[in-house]
Amino acid sequence: MKPVYETKLDLPLVARGKVRDIYEFNNNLLLVSTDRLSAFDVVFTEPIPNKGQVLNQLSLFWFDKTNHIVKNHVVHNSYPADFPDDMKKRSIVGVKAKP
Repeated sequence: MKPVYETKLDLPLVARGKVRDIYEFNNNLLLVSTDRLSAFDVVFTEPIPNKGQVLNQLSLFWFDKTNHIVKNHVVHNSYPADFPDDMKKRSIVGVKAKP
């Protein structure tokens, strides 16, 4: 599978961070973990294949494991209807909130 350096979804782009692309979706945010590599506030030009999927799956694991202790932003099973499975593995739908 080709590394994902940047996403271009048919949704309003809210922000593009060092590693994640953030879109607005149904009054929530869709946070997509890309394969970009960042260190010391520098984003490198060579992505690491599947890094975004691994990062996202680790995050989801811990959000699920700790949800009984503290609520989190994850909204389960609310992706766009035609959202590709490979993008689901690297993204989270989260409640829109003020930091």
